[in-house]
Amino acid sequence: MYPTNDRQYLEICSKIANLLSVSLSSAKKKVEIQIAKKGSKTIEEKRQVAKDLLKLSEKDNVNKLSSSKILDKLMSTLENEDNFLTED
Repeated sequence: MYPTNDRQYLEICSKIANLLSVSLSSAKKKVEIQIAKKGSKTIEEKRQVAKDLLKLSEKDNVNKLSSSKILDKLMSTLENEDNFLTED
């Protein structure tokens, strides 16, 4: 799949990247995977897939499910395990 350089499409992808706290290229890749799954061909269809993914990202962000918030939660330690280290 060749890269899409449509201004509106890139704007939507940048909003997705901002919400997910990822790079623009990662957000575009995420959208392109969805485009390939749906078999979208025209730029209007691609924009619609990107808009759908943006709406989903906004919904997840409101529900506190953004990737940065999930990572922060996973990286926190329990009180009694602050200094615990597992060695291989």
